[in-house]
Amino acid sequence: GINAEYGGIKHFLFDNSTTTMALDISRLAVSVTVHAWDQDKTRIAVSPNNSEVHIYSRNSSGEYVLEDMLLEHDSIVTGIDWGHKTNRIVTCAQDRNAYVWKFEDGKWKPTLVILRINRAATKCKWSPKEDKFAVASGANLVSVCYFEQDNDWWVSKHIKKHRSTVLDIDWHPNNILLATGSSDGKARVVSAFVRGVDNREDIPKSGTAFGSKLPFGVLLKEIDGIGGWVHTVKWSPSGNRLGFTSHDSTVHVLECGSTTHKHHNTRYNGLPFRDFVWVSENSLIAVGHDCNPALFSTDGNSVSFVSLLDQVEQQKKAGGGTARSMFENMVDRGSSGAGDSENTLPTKHQNCIVSICGFGGSPTKISQFSTAGLDGNVVIWSLDNLKSSLKITVA
Repeated sequence: GINAEYGGIKHFLFDNSTTTMALDISRLAVSVTVHAWDQDKTRIAVSPNNSEVHIYSRNSSGEYVLEDMLLEHDSIVTGIDWGHKTNRIVTCAQDRNAYVWKFEDGKWKPTLVILRINRAATKCKWSPKEDKFAVASGANLVSVCYFEQDNDWWVSKHIKKHRSTVLDIDWHPNNILLATGSSDGKARVVSAFVRGVDNREDIPKSGTAFGSKLPFGVLLKEIDGIGGWVHTVKWSPSGNRLGFTSHDSTVHVLECGSTTHKHHNTRYNGLPFRDFVWVSENSLIAVGHDCNPALFSTDGNSVSFVSLLDQVEQQKKAGGGTARSMFENMVDRGSSGAGDSENTLPTKHQNCIVSICGFGGSPTKISQFSTAGLDGNVVIWSLDNLKSSLKITVA
Protein backbone atom coordinates (compact mmCIF):
# COMPACT_ATOMS: atom_id res chain seq x y z
CA GLY A 1 0.00 0.00 0.00
CA ILE A 2 1.15 3.55 -0.73
CA ASN A 3 -0.02 6.49 1.31
CA ALA A 4 -0.29 9.57 -0.93
CA GLU A 5 -1.62 13.04 -0.12
CA TYR A 6 -2.53 15.63 -2.68
CA GLY A 7 -5.02 18.50 -2.78
CA GLY A 8 -6.03 17.84 0.82
CA ILE A 9 -7.12 14.28 -0.05
CA LYS A 10 -5.63 11.38 1.85
CA HIS A 11 -5.35 8.39 -0.44
CA PHE A 12 -4.32 4.75 -0.07
CA LEU A 13 -3.50 2.71 -3.17
CA PHE A 14 -3.36 -1.08 -3.27
CA ASP A 15 -1.75 -3.17 -5.97
CA ASN A 16 -3.33 -6.39 -7.18
CA SER A 17 -0.72 -8.56 -5.50
CA THR A 18 -1.97 -7.71 -2.03
CA THR A 19 -4.58 -9.78 -0.28
CA THR A 20 -6.39 -6.76 1.10
CA MET A 21 -10.14 -6.73 0.61
CA ALA A 22 -10.30 -3.01 -0.28
CA LEU A 23 -8.83 -1.79 -3.56
CA ASP A 24 -8.86 1.88 -2.67
CA ILE A 25 -9.44 4.14 0.35
CA SER A 26 -9.70 7.89 -0.20
CA ARG A 27 -10.71 10.57 2.25
CA LEU A 28 -12.56 13.14 0.13
CA ALA A 29 -14.02 15.29 2.92
CA VAL A 30 -14.49 15.55 6.66
CA SER A 31 -17.80 13.75 6.12
CA VAL A 32 -19.49 12.26 3.06
CA THR A 33 -23.25 11.73 3.25
CA VAL A 34 -24.04 10.57 -0.29
CA HIS A 35 -22.09 9.60 -3.41
CA ALA A 36 -22.80 8.63 -7.02
CA TRP A 37 -20.65 7.54 -9.98
CA ASP A 38 -20.86 8.33 -13.67
CA GLN A 39 -21.28 5.53 -16.20
CA ASP A 40 -17.60 4.64 -16.70
CA LYS A 41 -16.67 5.17 -13.02
CA THR A 42 -14.10 7.86 -13.76
CA ARG A 43 -16.02 10.60 -11.95
CA ILE A 44 -17.73 10.69 -8.59
CA ALA A 45 -20.17 13.20 -7.12
CA VAL A 46 -20.21 13.52 -3.33
CA SER A 47 -21.89 15.70 -0.75
CA PRO A 48 -19.52 16.75 2.07
CA ASN A 49 -22.48 17.18 4.45
CA ASN A 50 -23.22 20.76 3.37
CA SER A 51 -24.97 22.60 0.53
CA GLU A 52 -22.29 21.73 -2.02
CA VAL A 53 -21.81 18.85 -4.44
CA HIS A 54 -18.17 18.09 -5.31
CA ILE A 55 -17.30 16.28 -8.52
CA TYR A 56 -13.96 14.48 -8.62
CA SER A 57 -12.33 12.80 -11.57
CA ARG A 58 -10.61 9.49 -10.84
CA ASN A 59 -7.66 8.45 -13.00
CA SER A 60 -6.35 4.97 -13.73
CA SER A 61 -4.09 5.14 -10.67
CA GLY A 62 -7.09 5.73 -8.43
CA GLU A 63 -6.20 9.35 -7.67
CA TYR A 64 -9.02 11.86 -7.20
CA VAL A 65 -8.85 15.43 -8.51
CA LEU A 66 -11.52 18.02 -7.72
CA GLU A 67 -13.06 18.91 -11.07
CA ASP A 68 -16.13 21.00 -10.28
CA MET A 69 -18.44 22.18 -7.50
CA LEU A 70 -22.23 22.44 -7.84
CA LEU A 71 -23.32 25.34 -5.64
CA GLU A 72 -26.99 26.08 -6.33
CA HIS A 73 -28.47 24.57 -3.16
CA ASP A 74 -28.95 26.68 -0.03
CA SER A 75 -29.01 23.86 2.51
CA ILE A 76 -27.56 20.39 3.12
CA VAL A 77 -27.66 18.16 0.04
CA THR A 78 -29.48 14.92 0.83
CA GLY A 79 -29.60 13.14 -2.52
CA ILE A 80 -27.49 12.70 -5.66
CA ASP A 81 -28.17 10.41 -8.60
CA TRP A 82 -26.09 10.33 -11.79
CA GLY A 83 -28.00 9.14 -14.87
CA HIS A 84 -25.79 6.80 -16.88
CA LYS A 85 -27.85 6.99 -20.08
CA THR A 86 -28.24 10.77 -20.31
CA ASN A 87 -25.22 11.87 -18.23
CA ARG A 88 -27.49 14.13 -16.18
CA ILE A 89 -27.23 14.56 -12.43
CA VAL A 90 -30.23 15.15 -10.19
CA THR A 91 -29.70 16.57 -6.70
CA CYS A 92 -32.05 17.43 -3.83
CA ALA A 93 -31.55 19.14 -0.50
CA GLN A 94 -33.09 20.35 2.72
CA ASP A 95 -33.88 23.62 0.92
CA ARG A 96 -36.92 21.77 -0.57
CA ASN A 97 -35.58 22.07 -4.13
CA ALA A 98 -34.18 19.74 -6.76
CA TYR A 99 -31.85 20.54 -9.64
CA VAL A 100 -31.19 18.69 -12.87
CA TRP A 101 -27.59 19.26 -14.00
CA LYS A 102 -26.59 18.90 -17.64
CA PHE A 103 -22.99 19.04 -18.87
CA GLU A 104 -22.74 21.62 -21.65
CA ASP A 105 -19.80 23.63 -22.98
CA GLY A 106 -17.49 22.18 -20.34
CA LYS A 107 -19.73 23.20 -17.41
CA TRP A 108 -22.50 21.67 -15.36
CA LYS A 109 -25.59 23.82 -15.95
CA PRO A 110 -28.49 23.57 -13.48
CA THR A 111 -32.24 23.62 -14.05
CA LEU A 112 -34.41 24.26 -11.01
CA VAL A 113 -37.24 21.80 -10.39
CA ILE A 114 -40.10 23.11 -8.23
CA LEU A 115 -41.08 20.18 -6.02
CA ARG A 116 -43.99 21.97 -4.30
CA ILE A 117 -43.10 20.60 -0.88
CA ASN A 118 -42.95 22.37 2.49
CA ARG A 119 -40.39 20.10 4.15
CA ALA A 120 -36.88 18.94 3.29
CA ALA A 121 -36.22 16.58 0.41
CA THR A 122 -34.55 13.38 1.60
CA LYS A 123 -33.65 11.31 -1.49
CA CYS A 124 -33.79 11.50 -5.30
CA LYS A 125 -33.62 8.80 -7.94
CA TRP A 126 -33.75 8.63 -11.75
CA SER A 127 -36.14 6.11 -13.28
CA PRO A 128 -34.49 3.30 -15.32
CA LYS A 129 -35.26 5.09 -18.61
CA GLU A 130 -34.19 8.43 -17.07
CA ASP A 131 -37.27 10.16 -18.47
CA LYS A 132 -38.48 11.04 -14.96
CA PHE A 133 -37.22 11.03 -11.40
CA ALA A 134 -38.67 10.76 -7.92
CA VAL A 135 -37.88 12.84 -4.83
CA ALA A 136 -38.75 11.68 -1.31
CA SER A 137 -39.41 14.28 1.36
CA GLY A 138 -40.34 15.13 4.92
CA ALA A 139 -43.71 16.38 3.63
CA ASN A 140 -45.02 12.78 3.81
CA LEU A 141 -45.05 12.50 0.03
CA VAL A 142 -43.05 11.67 -3.09
CA SER A 143 -42.68 14.10 -5.97
CA VAL A 144 -42.49 12.40 -9.36
CA CYS A 145 -40.93 14.83 -11.83
CA TYR A 146 -40.89 14.74 -15.62
CA PHE A 147 -39.99 17.16 -18.40
CA GLU A 148 -42.85 18.91 -20.17
CA GLN A 149 -41.71 19.65 -23.70
CA ASP A 150 -44.45 22.17 -24.50
CA ASN A 151 -43.51 24.46 -21.63
CA ASP A 152 -39.80 23.56 -21.54
CA TRP A 153 -39.65 22.87 -17.82
CA TRP A 154 -39.73 20.11 -15.23
CA VAL A 155 -43.07 19.56 -13.48
CA SER A 156 -43.92 17.41 -10.49
CA LYS A 157 -46.85 15.26 -9.37
CA HIS A 158 -47.37 14.12 -5.78
CA ILE A 159 -47.93 10.66 -4.33
CA LYS A 160 -49.53 11.16 -0.90
CA LYS A 161 -49.79 7.74 0.70
CA HIS A 162 -47.47 8.21 3.67
CA ARG A 163 -48.04 9.23 7.28
CA SER A 164 -44.50 10.42 7.98
CA THR A 165 -41.20 11.30 6.31
CA VAL A 166 -40.34 9.24 3.23
CA LEU A 167 -36.73 8.17 3.76
CA ASP A 168 -35.99 6.22 0.59
CA ILE A 169 -37.32 5.40 -2.88
CA ASP A 170 -36.39 2.97 -5.64
CA TRP A 171 -37.70 2.37 -9.16
CA HIS A 172 -38.76 -1.04 -10.41
CA PRO A 173 -37.00 -2.08 -13.66
CA ASN A 174 -40.32 -1.61 -15.52
CA ASN A 175 -40.04 2.20 -15.03
CA ILE A 176 -43.56 2.37 -13.52
CA LEU A 177 -43.60 0.85 -10.03
CA LEU A 178 -41.98 2.80 -7.21
CA ALA A 179 -41.01 1.42 -3.80
CA THR A 180 -40.89 3.72 -0.78
CA GLY A 181 -39.66 3.41 2.80
CA SER A 182 -40.99 5.71 5.49
CA SER A 183 -40.41 6.64 9.12
CA ASP A 184 -44.02 5.56 9.76
CA GLY A 185 -42.59 2.03 9.84
CA LYS A 186 -44.00 0.88 6.51
CA ALA A 187 -42.69 -0.05 3.08
CA ARG A 188 -44.97 0.58 0.13
CA VAL A 189 -45.24 -0.04 -3.59
CA VAL A 190 -47.06 2.66 -5.58
CA SER A 191 -47.68 3.36 -9.24
CA ALA A 192 -45.73 6.23 -10.81
CA PHE A 193 -47.30 5.85 -14.27
CA VAL A 194 -47.26 9.28 -15.92
CA ARG A 195 -49.53 9.77 -18.91
CA GLY A 196 -47.62 11.21 -21.82
CA VAL A 197 -44.33 9.81 -20.53
CA ASP A 198 -45.12 6.13 -19.99
CA ASN A 199 -46.90 3.90 -22.48
CA ARG A 200 -49.58 1.38 -21.62
CA GLU A 201 -47.71 -1.04 -23.89
CA ASP A 202 -44.97 -1.07 -21.24
CA ILE A 203 -47.38 -2.91 -18.91
CA PRO A 204 -47.57 -6.63 -19.79
CA LYS A 205 -51.01 -7.81 -20.91
CA SER A 206 -50.94 -10.26 -18.03
CA GLY A 207 -50.31 -7.37 -15.65
CA THR A 208 -47.62 -7.03 -13.01
CA ALA A 209 -47.17 -8.83 -9.71
CA PHE A 210 -49.06 -5.90 -8.19
CA GLY A 211 -51.96 -5.76 -10.64
CA SER A 212 -52.70 -4.47 -14.13
CA LYS A 213 -54.53 -1.24 -13.30
CA LEU A 214 -51.81 1.25 -12.47
CA PRO A 215 -53.14 4.83 -12.43
CA PHE A 216 -50.72 7.37 -11.02
CA GLY A 217 -50.42 7.38 -7.24
CA VAL A 218 -52.42 4.23 -6.51
CA LEU A 219 -51.19 2.23 -3.50
CA LEU A 220 -50.44 -1.31 -4.66
CA LYS A 221 -48.80 -2.83 -1.59
CA GLU A 222 -48.30 -1.77 2.01
CA ILE A 223 -46.07 -3.78 4.33
CA ASP A 224 -46.49 -3.00 8.01
CA GLY A 225 -45.52 -4.63 11.29
CA ILE A 226 -41.89 -3.89 10.50
CA GLY A 227 -40.87 -2.59 13.91
CA GLY A 228 -38.98 0.59 13.05
CA TRP A 229 -38.25 3.25 10.48
CA VAL A 230 -37.65 1.87 7.01
CA HIS A 231 -34.25 3.34 6.15
CA THR A 232 -33.78 2.01 2.63
CA VAL A 233 -35.62 0.05 -0.08
CA LYS A 234 -34.17 -1.61 -3.19
CA TRP A 235 -35.55 -3.81 -5.97
CA SER A 236 -33.45 -6.80 -6.98
CA PRO A 237 -32.00 -6.71 -10.53
CA SER A 238 -34.98 -8.63 -11.94
CA GLY A 239 -37.58 -6.72 -9.92
CA ASN A 240 -38.90 -9.99 -8.53
CA ARG A 241 -37.71 -9.17 -5.01
CA LEU A 242 -37.99 -6.05 -2.89
CA GLY A 243 -35.49 -5.65 -0.07
CA PHE A 244 -35.66 -3.12 2.75
CA THR A 245 -33.99 -2.50 6.08
CA SER A 246 -35.48 -1.09 9.26
CA HIS A 247 -34.24 0.68 12.37
CA ASP A 248 -34.64 -2.46 14.49
CA SER A 249 -31.63 -3.95 12.63
CA THR A 250 -33.82 -6.21 10.51
CA VAL A 251 -33.28 -7.05 6.83
CA HIS A 252 -36.49 -7.80 4.92
CA VAL A 253 -37.15 -9.35 1.51
CA LEU A 254 -40.54 -9.41 -0.20
CA GLU A 255 -40.82 -12.15 -2.82
CA CYS A 256 -42.92 -10.57 -5.56
CA GLY A 257 -42.23 -12.51 -8.74
CA SER A 258 -45.92 -13.39 -8.88
CA THR A 259 -49.17 -12.08 -7.42
CA THR A 260 -48.54 -14.30 -4.38
CA HIS A 261 -46.18 -12.28 -2.19
CA LYS A 262 -44.05 -13.73 0.60
CA HIS A 263 -42.33 -11.61 3.24
CA HIS A 264 -39.15 -12.94 4.91
CA ASN A 265 -36.80 -11.21 7.32
CA THR A 266 -33.89 -11.78 9.66
CA ARG A 267 -32.78 -9.80 12.70
CA TYR A 268 -29.14 -8.75 12.59
CA ASN A 269 -27.22 -8.88 15.87
CA GLY A 270 -25.80 -5.40 15.52
CA LEU A 271 -26.66 -1.78 14.76
CA PRO A 272 -29.15 -0.70 12.05
CA PHE A 273 -28.33 -0.47 8.35
CA ARG A 274 -28.61 2.80 6.43
CA ASP A 275 -28.23 1.51 2.87
CA PHE A 276 -27.66 -1.66 0.86
CA VAL A 277 -27.12 -2.89 -2.69
CA TRP A 278 -28.11 -6.10 -4.44
CA VAL A 279 -24.91 -7.67 -5.78
CA SER A 280 -26.88 -10.48 -7.44
CA GLU A 281 -30.44 -11.71 -7.53
CA ASN A 282 -29.89 -13.70 -4.32
CA SER A 283 -27.35 -11.65 -2.34
CA LEU A 284 -27.18 -8.14 -0.91
CA ILE A 285 -24.61 -6.13 1.01
CA ALA A 286 -25.89 -3.80 3.74
CA VAL A 287 -24.01 -0.97 5.45
CA GLY A 288 -24.74 1.24 8.41
CA HIS A 289 -23.88 2.13 11.97
CA ASP A 290 -21.57 -0.86 12.53
CA CYS A 291 -19.09 0.67 10.02
CA ASN A 292 -18.72 -2.75 8.43
CA PRO A 293 -20.40 -4.08 5.24
CA ALA A 294 -22.50 -7.18 5.89
CA LEU A 295 -23.44 -9.86 3.36
CA PHE A 296 -26.92 -11.42 3.38
CA SER A 297 -28.45 -14.05 1.12
CA THR A 298 -31.96 -15.22 0.29
CA ASP A 299 -33.18 -18.44 -1.28
CA GLY A 300 -36.83 -17.49 -1.73
CA ASN A 301 -37.88 -18.99 1.60
CA SER A 302 -35.71 -17.11 4.08
CA VAL A 303 -33.12 -14.39 4.53
CA SER A 304 -29.85 -15.22 6.27
CA PHE A 305 -26.77 -13.36 7.44
CA VAL A 306 -23.58 -14.66 5.79
CA SER A 307 -20.61 -12.62 7.01
CA LEU A 308 -19.18 -9.25 7.89
CA LEU A 309 -16.89 -8.26 5.03
CA ASP A 310 -14.32 -6.00 6.70
CA GLN A 311 -12.47 -8.70 8.59
CA VAL A 312 -9.50 -7.41 10.55
CA GLU A 313 -6.53 -9.18 9.00
CA GLN A 314 -4.07 -8.15 11.69
CA GLN A 315 -6.03 -10.09 14.31
CA LYS A 316 -5.35 -13.27 12.37
CA LYS A 317 -1.60 -12.76 12.57
CA ALA A 318 0.60 -13.82 15.46
CA GLY A 319 2.47 -11.07 17.25
CA GLY A 320 2.01 -7.81 15.41
CA GLY A 321 4.39 -5.60 17.40
CA THR A 322 6.84 -4.98 14.57
CA ALA A 323 7.14 -1.71 12.66
CA ARG A 324 5.98 -3.51 9.50
CA SER A 325 2.82 -4.84 11.14
CA MET A 326 2.05 -1.41 12.63
CA PHE A 327 2.35 0.13 9.15
CA GLU A 328 0.14 -2.59 7.63
CA ASN A 329 -2.46 -2.00 10.33
CA MET A 330 -2.56 1.72 9.53
CA VAL A 331 -2.98 1.06 5.80
CA ASP A 332 -5.66 -1.60 6.33
CA ARG A 333 -7.69 0.76 8.53
CA GLY A 334 -7.00 3.92 6.57
CA SER A 335 -5.93 5.65 9.81
CA SER A 336 -3.51 8.53 9.92
CA GLY A 337 -0.74 7.56 12.26
CA ALA A 338 0.57 6.51 15.63
CA GLY A 339 -1.05 7.15 18.94
CA ASP A 340 -4.61 6.76 17.75
CA SER A 341 -5.13 3.04 18.35
CA GLU A 342 -7.38 3.65 21.33
CA ASN A 343 -9.64 5.92 19.27
CA THR A 344 -9.57 3.92 16.04
CA LEU A 345 -12.06 1.27 14.98
CA PRO A 346 -10.59 -1.96 13.56
CA THR A 347 -12.41 -1.29 10.29
CA LYS A 348 -11.62 0.77 7.21
CA HIS A 349 -14.53 3.09 7.90
CA GLN A 350 -14.24 5.00 11.16
CA ASN A 351 -17.84 6.19 11.30
CA CYS A 352 -21.28 5.19 10.06
CA ILE A 353 -21.41 4.03 6.42
CA VAL A 354 -24.31 5.89 4.84
CA SER A 355 -24.04 5.09 1.14
CA ILE A 356 -23.15 2.09 -1.03
CA CYS A 357 -23.02 1.82 -4.85
CA GLY A 358 -22.13 -0.83 -7.41
CA PHE A 359 -18.75 -0.07 -8.99
CA GLY A 360 -17.68 -3.00 -11.18
CA GLY A 361 -19.38 -5.85 -12.99
CA SER A 362 -22.92 -5.76 -14.37
CA PRO A 363 -26.22 -4.65 -12.79
CA THR A 364 -27.15 -8.31 -12.37
CA LYS A 365 -23.75 -9.41 -11.01
CA ILE A 366 -21.72 -6.78 -9.18
CA SER A 367 -18.01 -7.60 -8.76
CA GLN A 368 -16.91 -4.37 -7.03
CA PHE A 369 -18.74 -1.87 -4.86
CA SER A 370 -18.00 1.44 -3.18
CA THR A 371 -18.98 2.75 0.24
CA ALA A 372 -19.00 6.26 1.69
CA GLY A 373 -19.16 7.20 5.34
CA LEU A 374 -19.43 10.00 7.84
CA ASP A 375 -15.66 9.64 8.32
CA GLY A 376 -15.20 11.17 4.85
CA ASN A 377 -13.80 7.96 3.40
CA VAL A 378 -14.84 6.49 0.06
CA VAL A 379 -13.74 2.85 -0.12
CA ILE A 380 -13.79 0.62 -3.20
CA TRP A 381 -14.09 -3.09 -2.45
CA SER A 382 -13.42 -6.16 -4.59
CA LEU A 383 -16.06 -8.83 -4.11
CA ASP A 384 -13.77 -11.43 -5.70
CA ASN A 385 -11.04 -10.63 -3.14
CA LEU A 386 -13.60 -10.84 -0.35
CA LYS A 387 -14.89 -14.22 -1.50
CA SER A 388 -11.35 -15.58 -1.74
CA SER A 389 -10.13 -14.17 1.58
CA LEU A 390 -13.21 -14.96 3.65
CA LYS A 391 -14.05 -18.26 1.92
CA ILE A 392 -17.63 -17.16 1.28
CA THR A 393 -20.01 -17.79 -1.60
CA VAL A 394 -22.11 -15.11 -3.27
CA ALA A 395 -25.03 -16.81 -5.01
